[in-house]
Amino acid sequence: MDSENLFHWIGEKLGAAIRFIVDALSWLFDNLYGAIDSFVRGLTGALGINASIFSLLILVIGVAMLYAAVRALMRRAPVATVLWTVLGVIVLSWLIH
Repeated sequence: MDSENLFHWIGEKLGAAIRFIVDALSWLFDNLYGAIDSFVRGLTGALGINASIFSLLILVIGVAMLYAAVRALMRRAPVATVLWTVLGVIVLSWLIH
């Protein structure tokens, strides 16, 4: 009978540990999702765009084009700077109303 009680106790402790880990991860991912959701809603609300994957992808592409313009400016390439700036502004102005 003692071995049954021992294994029952081990099972309870193992189950409690697994439950704690699952609850902790659930809390972590829930708060992480809430933070990401708030960030995306704030960003899209400030820019006046929809909070869709497509809009966010176009936003990232436009910002990447402006980043390429800054890099071209640092390389002292005026034609590339103007080209990337115009493309980035066109993409972002198409997205932001």
